[in-house]
Amino acid sequence: MLDATECERARVARDRRYDGRFFIGVRTTRIYCRPVCPVRPAKAGNVGFYPSAAAAEAARALRLIDRGALDDGSVEQLAARLGIGTRHLNRLFQRHLHASPIQVAQTARVQRAKRLLDETDWPITTVALQAGFGSLRRFNAVFAAVYRRPPSEIRRARRS
Repeated sequence: MLDATECERARVARDRRYDGRFFIGVRTTRIYCRPVCPVRPAKAGNVGFYPSAAAAEAARALRLIDRGALDDGSVEQLAARLGIGTRHLNRLFQRHLHASPIQVAQTARVQRAKRLLDETDWPITTVALQAGFGSLRRFNAVFAAVYRRPPSEIRRARRS
């Protein structure tokens, strides 16, 4: 377990004793580095601490997926964007999340869709497209598999 206060102290001091014990992910630049990194330290509010480089890479991939990287692209394109191989990316997801990048992206899409169904009066087709689904048919199938009800039933229940 990482203690954020201790990690922050080691990061700012570039303490060599912590080299390899944790990695720093910078949200604004989307890079990660070791505590001994010679560049000017990022603002404390822009960093996260990870137990390994693999965990930092997985976190970067998660943020990109959450922003729709797999809505329009493939796992291969995501891996290339991260500068790692597709097999390595899949292994990272299995090790740290127990799910594939596609499963994570699909879950994010369904959650976005559910939120849009609850918060908007948009037509279901618009909800599907805005949530990142390529077709209404795929949206209906995935949504029904997750919620065991079609999106129209969820919408009707919200209105009553």
